[in-house]
Amino acid sequence: MTPQPIDPALVSTFAPQGTLRASINLGNPILANRGASGNPVGVSIDLAHEFARRLGVEIELVVFEKAAASVDAVKGEQADIGFFAIDPARSEGLLFTAPYVLIEGSYLVPESSGLTDNAQIDAAGRRISVGSGSAYDLFLTRETSHAEIVHLQGAKAALAALRAGDVEVAAGIRQVLEDEAQRAPGLRVLPGRFMVIQQAMGTPSSRGAEAQALLASFVEEMKATGFVADSLKRHHINGGTVAPAA
Repeated sequence: MTPQPIDPALVSTFAPQGTLRASINLGNPILANRGASGNPVGVSIDLAHEFARRLGVEIELVVFEKAAASVDAVKGEQADIGFFAIDPARSEGLLFTAPYVLIEGSYLVPESSGLTDNAQIDAAGRRISVGSGSAYDLFLTRETSHAEIVHLQGAKAALAALRAGDVEVAAGIRQVLEDEAQRAPGLRVLPGRFMVIQQAMGTPSSRGAEAQALLASFVEEMKATGFVADSLKRHHINGGTVAPAA
């Protein structure tokens, strides 16, 4: 089915400079990675290109290594759309769609650790390393009562802290933790998850309700038509599942 033409006024709302600037976070490998050419590839890039095509404008990728910087770019209107995990701490200054991908947040521990269950993690004297500003950092900082959250500059630093023995647990995206456990012996991922990370599209609050509704409708169509599922498959992503219809 051919998509309905988009009101030119809405096109200008999303791309006031004639180019759609999409904020891309390379810190989440389920959404974006660098391809063989060095250029970003992934489901978020595919969605950005498709949305720009629908608007009839050129695309510019504004690339960041961490989620927090990517969020700030959209809040500060250095980008027109972005791809973020939904979290109350990010609600000010952003308008979100429903999620298009769901990702598990899990824990990584040393192989020798006596920890076997997620419910054991939040205990006094225990340190949990996280990538600062990530969705799982925001969640654990809000929900953890006893353990200490150690905020570090990105997932790599959080994993390095665990290997160095500076913390007892590292939290993160399950696929990233599984890759780290396979990369070198000595670590294991705890069964299950402590949260579901809801990845959505967002735009600055200043763009208004009509812009949010158009973006939300686009996301629902991309899920329903199989675009998101096909993109995940094409990029060989196993750690994310397509979110259900809103």
